Amino acid sequence: LFGLFVNLVFLGQAFTIMLVYVWSRRNPYVRMNFFGLLIFQAPFLPWVLMGFSLLLGNSIIVDLLGIAVGHIYFFLEDVFPNQPGGGRLLRTPSVLKALFDTPEDDPNYNPLPEERPGGFAWGEGQRLGG
Repeated sequence: LFGLFVNLVFLGQAFTIMLVYVWSRRNPYVRMNFFGLLIFQAPFLPWVLMGFSLLLGNSIIVDLLGIAVGHIYFFLEDVFPNQPGGGRLLRTPSVLKALFDTPEDDPNYNPLPEERPGGFAWGEGQRLGG
């Protein structure tokens, strides 16, 4: 939706910056090295990439859009649910869960002999010395 306000059709770079932003906020103690020139902590990575983009003469609107959307996602997914009275506002639609989630394992499933380690029924049988 934000892409409509800034007249962007292709949002691949903004999505990439959004993923970088979320990763960097979830890994705040990772030390980064940018071209051997800059050493910084991971939360500064989106800003360093934006500065590099600015040095190359590109528009930083796409980077700012990715950072803004990444910040909103990080807040709604990682910060707000842990606040008193907070909750998860972003939920996966049940249609996608039904399509892509793996089915739960059947607790009554008895594996075939060839699926057991070594093909033996370990733990079954007679007690030693009995």
